[in-house]
Amino acid sequence: MSFAQFGNDLYTGRRQIQFVRRQKVWYAVSVVILILAAVGIFGRGLNFGLEFRGGSEYRVPNVTNTQNYDVRAKQAVSGDVAGANVVVTKLGQSTVRLETEQLTKQERQQVAADLAKEFHVKQDTVSTSLVGASWGQTVTNKALWALGWFLGLVTLVLAIYFRTWKMAVAALVALLHDLVITVGIYALFGFEITPASMIGFLTILGYSLYDTVVVFDKVRENTSAALANGRLTYSQAANIAVNQTLVRSINTSVVALLPVASILVVGFTLLGAGTLLDLSLALFVGIAAGTYSSIFIATPLLADLREREPRMKALAKRAAKYQAKYGVEHPVAADQLDEAGRTPAEAAAVADDGAAEGAVDDTAPAGQGGNRPAGGASPGNGQSADSGTGHVGGRPLHPYAQGGPRNQPRRKSRSRR
Repeated sequence: MSFAQFGNDLYTGRRQIQFVRRQKVWYAVSVVILILAAVGIFGRGLNFGLEFRGGSEYRVPNVTNTQNYDVRAKQAVSGDVAGANVVVTKLGQSTVRLETEQLTKQERQQVAADLAKEFHVKQDTVSTSLVGASWGQTVTNKALWALGWFLGLVTLVLAIYFRTWKMAVAALVALLHDLVITVGIYALFGFEITPASMIGFLTILGYSLYDTVVVFDKVRENTSAALANGRLTYSQAANIAVNQTLVRSINTSVVALLPVASILVVGFTLLGAGTLLDLSLALFVGIAAGTYSSIFIATPLLADLREREPRMKALAKRAAKYQAKYGVEHPVAADQLDEAGRTPAEAAAVADDGAAEGAVDDTAPAGQGGNRPAGGASPGNGQSADSGTGHVGGRPLHPYAQGGPRNQPRRKSRSRR
């Protein structure tokens, strides 16, 4: 089966994946991931960059021999910054960056001289910069302020658009779920958090929200139809919506992840640590987590919240009666009904009734309005008729055939001709 056929089967209801019914499995998976993220955040801690913790940075360009650059750089400055935390990374193919705690002017000059001697470059080519911790604190405060406003406005807009606060709550839970997982992965693997990473964290919130709103819009469409006809429960209509938007979510995520993954590969192999790598790493992790949460977390959580309402409980009873009557095993969405608004099960039942009724012809008034069996035969030709039960030869008659046509009143013509 092709992927296009698979998506078509999901949309029409021929094939369904039970996302909502298996919500406990998805909740358990998320709980495990969140526990691991919490262990990384509160256990190992976050690896904040120089911009947040403050310190001195040195960049040695045009290094011809970068073999064991990290060990050589640490040994070169070991006498100048004894006991200090030294972080060495490579930028691109020939630039070595060294980060350490804040040093005095004399100490910074000595470190630059030692680095120039170790890597055989001129001392005036070694750049030195001093970053204060207050700058990183300002960036953190601004990011938290922006996050608070973002979440507040998102809650208000979703509550107004979907006309229920429960959709807003489910979307916010998915957003926080994505954010905690992304930050937890940074903590577990020791990735450095820089201002570019903070920008990436805020960006993935918008992507996750967009994917969730698309799914929720289809949920609202399906559940409105379910409330009108009583054929599906809220959870069933929501599950159909997730299936109908699944292929779209996968395609959108793949299209978004491919260029980000390309930037990651180029950053790790060629460019080294830098703004582009920090931003792409946050985007890659966040987009993947956002796709997972919009499918496996947001909609099942919304269904759990709405199924407790009295209106949805009444809908569940109506849907149970309908599905038991027609033996519906795989409910279909509202846009899969026929022109008369019937499901395939209803259409089949009506066709069976029509076949049984078609076994007897319509009767016309003859003489005293007696009934006439199919094929022009009369009761006197060997077939028995029971006018009280409306049966001819043991077959049920249509009510029209039992009583004959009604005498419709005639109106006088208004024409003066």
